[in-house]
Amino acid sequence: MAEIDEAKEKRKIKAVKKMKEIMTTYYIDAKTAEQTGKKVAWITSGGPVEPLIAMDIIPVYPENHGAMIGASKMGTDLCQKAEAMGYSSDLCSYARSDIACATVDGGPIGGLPRPDMLVCCSNICGTVLKWYEVQARYFKVPLFILDTPFCHTGFSEEAKRYVKGQIEEYISFLEAGCGKRLDRDRIQEVGRLSVEGQRLWQAVLDTAVNKPAPLSAFDAFFHLALIVTLRGTQQAVDYYKMLLSEMQERVAQGIGAVPNEKYRLLWDNLPVWYRTKWLSDKFAAQDACLVADTYTSAWCGSLKYVDENNFLETMAECYSRIYLNIGVDDMARQVMEMVDKYDVDGIVMHSNRSCKPYSLGQYDIQRIVQAKKGIPTVMIEADMCDERVFSEGQMETRIEAFIEVLKERKP
Repeated sequence: MAEIDEAKEKRKIKAVKKMKEIMTTYYIDAKTAEQTGKKVAWITSGGPVEPLIAMDIIPVYPENHGAMIGASKMGTDLCQKAEAMGYSSDLCSYARSDIACATVDGGPIGGLPRPDMLVCCSNICGTVLKWYEVQARYFKVPLFILDTPFCHTGFSEEAKRYVKGQIEEYISFLEAGCGKRLDRDRIQEVGRLSVEGQRLWQAVLDTAVNKPAPLSAFDAFFHLALIVTLRGTQQAVDYYKMLLSEMQERVAQGIGAVPNEKYRLLWDNLPVWYRTKWLSDKFAAQDACLVADTYTSAWCGSLKYVDENNFLETMAECYSRIYLNIGVDDMARQVMEMVDKYDVDGIVMHSNRSCKPYSLGQYDIQRIVQAKKGIPTVMIEADMCDERVFSEGQMETRIEAFIEVLKERKP
């Protein structure tokens, strides 16, 4: 028993403690912004945060808060409150929980700090547009909407000019809200840090190409927080350097996220936040490790479109060509590239009731990948935040059947 406990302790990622400290300080700073004279902007997770950082505005992410609500198992209660306010249960559970949370200062941290402005980018979904309009009316603050055309097969010059023009309008919006001009040298430095942080995050994820993988997708779901909330800061760069060093050390020592890794899997879509531990244990018990996922890799997937030495000029394409704003064929191509890169044996696809843009093309992606790669996939149905649509029995049955298929292929 002592040996089992020692092995379990050895597999724990040490950087977790530092991450918790950083995130606690971040939320304290945001909640005390009024006392320190700083402004707070709520921004969508895929929105261009670098101008906010350069203007010393504290960015706050309602979607990140939604994940915290889901992980704290508070989503169902807040979603029900939103439904009582007249919002449909078919709406995104992040949106419902956030809208309800604002009225009662609910959630795991007693509500988000009051925003001075809202910034919404359409590159992740259409729901955020109406969600942020609701919150702008509720808090009586200005809202800026950055519209990114859907990149079905590419990114035209017309689209580039259209988005670049809006980024200049976005900067003017921030300058008016702060009563000062944007320091163009500062935004270039923030852009450089943003790119460096994203590259380090990709390097962390890429350590999972090793066998055994030193971290799983479930670990990545947790450590993703800084590349979302503090992208463009030295703090994020320093943290991911530390995390990368720890992962490299684990690789050298042969420490795997799953003790007896045999099956290597890819996760598609957002996590089921309220059941991450249950799912992690369920797969690990079958010697299956989720070595990669499309969700956490999305924050560095468009790096090839940005020039760190010319950040403002290349921001438009970088923020337009993210994973959720491209066509199904491109999505399938990226999934297949990940299958090859991480030597994946099978794919777990979370058909997420809340996230329509992420879930809509999954059956097409599943068909394309199965035809071209010949690996098994399983579709599990749930929701990222609302536990009412989660069926443990159904989930267990599908996972067990999927594992049996893997065992037949790789005894």
